[in-house]
Amino acid sequence: MKTGTKAGPLACVLGDMDLVRPLGLAGIRCAVVGPPGGATAQSRFTAQVIPWQGGNDRTLVDRLLRFGAAQSQKPVLYMEEDAQLLMVSRNRERLASVFRLPLADAELVETLVDKGRFQAMAERLGLPVPRTRRLHPLPGSEAPDLDLRYPLIVKPLTRRPPWDEIEGLGKAIRLDGHDELRALWPRLIPVGIELLAQELIPGPETRIESHHVYIDAGGAVAGEFTGRKIRTYPVDYGHSTALTITDIDGESADVAALGREIAAKIGLRGVAKFDFKRDPDGRLHLLEINPRFNLWHHLGAVAGVNLPALVQADLTGRPRPAPAKARPGACWCHISKDRLAARESGVTTARWLAWVVRCEAKAITPDDPMPFLRPKLDRLLARMPGGIRSARLVKP
Repeated sequence: MKTGTKAGPLACVLGDMDLVRPLGLAGIRCAVVGPPGGATAQSRFTAQVIPWQGGNDRTLVDRLLRFGAAQSQKPVLYMEEDAQLLMVSRNRERLASVFRLPLADAELVETLVDKGRFQAMAERLGLPVPRTRRLHPLPGSEAPDLDLRYPLIVKPLTRRPPWDEIEGLGKAIRLDGHDELRALWPRLIPVGIELLAQELIPGPETRIESHHVYIDAGGAVAGEFTGRKIRTYPVDYGHSTALTITDIDGESADVAALGREIAAKIGLRGVAKFDFKRDPDGRLHLLEINPRFNLWHHLGAVAGVNLPALVQADLTGRPRPAPAKARPGACWCHISKDRLAARESGVTTARWLAWVVRCEAKAITPDDPMPFLRPKLDRLLARMPGGIRSARLVKP
């Protein structure tokens, strides 16, 4: 069925509620890719569901092509994870026939996603990255003597399931000396992936700050905001569970200025997140650049800068939202994981609950509660006797 004529083109979302919600808050109707019973399918912002339970990229691209061809106006295709970004970028010519694609240059996408290629580019351009070396844990090999200063962190070139066999939920492993690298080496060999060893920038994860920007086709900054991590899980080298917006004209002015400078050097067009870590002397070190949408965009939209909405306006020829500055202090959290992170950080349950209540961007919201509630209620019903198990909540 043809859709999208009266309300404008759809936003087709490869992602979760942290991408659906900022689009929905801007009045943009979403078609989500995922299981029909998933969280995004239950949102009041979701107009259509493209059923997808997982599989290979070729099958998903074909399904997207069929969906896009059925629309009266080309949807804008959004992607939130590296694997999705690479899939869309590598199939951009085919997908562009039925979608509007908010993508950086194809070669730049490949370079920024691969940490080895990114490091080489950063060193060539003189970007402020920590010193790094590649590791090749091949069968029969021994841990190399590295010309780096310990402590180091070891991380994969790209985030892939084999890494989880070593480190579980963590993004990296800290090594305080060569003896620790030598002890770790036999565990790395069977995994069969290339790794990076990088000099550690001292300080906790709360010293990681980021610049979020959308640069339009003409090279102008169309929207931006800055932020800082509050907590991660695991506490060291984990995934973000609590975030806050910082003052782009005050404490984070240098973060935004450096982000803009680097964006100009690499010729970026589109959205990106620049992650920096501030060392004890106040210097900023570039950790990575992600040229895609991400969970921060929910928080940015709640704080007043809706980057996905700006992209949608530009790609569909509509007026942009009015320029704004993101409100410092606005917060986001992943409720279930941040509960664990807060406990590990020594935050009392009462203090954490009070903070969650004040947190503006989170999974459960009064105006759109079903993405949070529906999966939990379905799991509860599934454990009940057969007559109750067959009951299903329907999206209002």
